[in-house]
Amino acid sequence: MTVALTRLRAIALVALVVPVTAFGQAWPSKPVRLVSPFAAGGGTDAFARPLAVHLSQQLGQQFVVDNRAGAGGTIGADHVAKAAPDGYTFLVGAVHHTIAVSVYSKLPYDLQRDLVPVTMVASVPNVIVLHPKVPINSVRELIDYAKANPNKLNFASAGNGTSHQLAAELFKVRTGIQMNHVPYKGAGPAMQDLLAGQVDLMFDGMGTSAPQIRGQRLKPLAVTTATRSPAIPDVPTLQESGVPGYEVTTWYALFAPTGTPPEIVNRLQQEVAKALASQQLRDIWAQQGASPGGNPPAEFGAFVNREVTKWAEVVKASGVRID
Repeated sequence: MTVALTRLRAIALVALVVPVTAFGQAWPSKPVRLVSPFAAGGGTDAFARPLAVHLSQQLGQQFVVDNRAGAGGTIGADHVAKAAPDGYTFLVGAVHHTIAVSVYSKLPYDLQRDLVPVTMVASVPNVIVLHPKVPINSVRELIDYAKANPNKLNFASAGNGTSHQLAAELFKVRTGIQMNHVPYKGAGPAMQDLLAGQVDLMFDGMGTSAPQIRGQRLKPLAVTTATRSPAIPDVPTLQESGVPGYEVTTWYALFAPTGTPPEIVNRLQQEVAKALASQQLRDIWAQQGASPGGNPPAEFGAFVNREVTKWAEVVKASGVRID
């Protein structure tokens, strides 16, 4: 009787374990959505779409980029936070989402409770870019012009509370200048108006600005990182340009709804790391001045927590709040 009971318990245990393991191995068995929370054509898309192509090839199922723009990326994030945690909906999140934690007085989701970090996709410098018609050719000239003409310059952003806005707000705080903020529903629409001369400048991610700089359609003044970008090595940093201690990096990453099976989260991270190791994606990332990610979920999660803390301090210093 004891032997029989032991066998029954063993069979029951296997029955419990096998479906979970099989579920992880079978994933994905249908198309996977990567929700991009900004309009098409922006920095998020610049990395999400090439990655989606590679993941589709590697895993034999379509990875589809689904643009759900609005409210500085928080509408798309909320959509994913409330999605079924079955491994078929992920957020292509960004630094903007760690800013939103502090800049919005109320969010319909909790970044650290409702979303699980999967892995970093790319990190890129921001770069100050101006329309060629603006009579400014250096950071010093920008500061002097803005001080002599308060609120005459208009800067674009991908939306209220995004890193584009906060990078500019931090610059304003550090230099004592005043500029008008013009928010858009993503970096793509903002870039279109900047190229058309509807706005004067933008603290943009390198992903969308690099092609425009190479084509001489925009003037770069400085990058926001501590070191120069290999993509535009002749462009100085803001620190080199007389704004000491200034450092901002834009990053893009994948998040899953809380409750997504850990084996799927880990599998996706491994597949992303594999894709980012391919020469084709490395070349695409290099053209945009980006560093590839692929780090494990725990390591990326610790980074997200540090970013939330850092941006809370920047938001407090700038006084930016969204109700």
